[in-house]
Amino acid sequence: MQAPVHPLESFFHQAVRNSYEGRLGLNDPEVTGYVAHLLCEFSSADKLYKMRDDMGRPIEELDAMMSAADPVNGSAPSFDAERMFRKHIGDYTLFVAGMYPEAVDSWRRRRRNHPSLPELIHAGKESYFIVSQFNLFEYEQEAPLFARLSDWFERCILGLTMVRDDIQNRRPLLAPPASI
Repeated sequence: MQAPVHPLESFFHQAVRNSYEGRLGLNDPEVTGYVAHLLCEFSSADKLYKMRDDMGRPIEELDAMMSAADPVNGSAPSFDAERMFRKHIGDYTLFVAGMYPEAVDSWRRRRRNHPSLPELIHAGKESYFIVSQFNLFEYEQEAPLFARLSDWFERCILGLTMVRDDIQNRRPLLAPPASI
């Protein structure tokens, strides 16, 4: 049985495809599909902060997320948990940096220890790189995708910013012209 498709999946897929392939030349259907799915996931606010502390409360601070992801000095109970947490950190930072970069400055004004945009980007790239290093057994097929997400992190952020601008300006989401 196939999993149900999110109602916004085709909309986000077209929007991401327009930006990534049409404007940035990132012709990678796997990355496009992953980022479109990420937008669907984070369209539900509870998914943005799905990492939980020991008391079951959502972890909203990047420093706390990074600490929770550490299986040696932090609270991650296993290396599989580290991979899951690092994947979420990569997703979270990509989403925030691409869709709400202005929020980073707002957070920094309210809290001294909140990361800057370059720190957020570094954490995301690093997290996706770590996920890509889980390249054996059940993770072997996905590892190259996360390596590309790490390598192209800034371009993926730029593409998401374009998606956001298209949505805000209500530009039509037409398929890029076919090559002749």
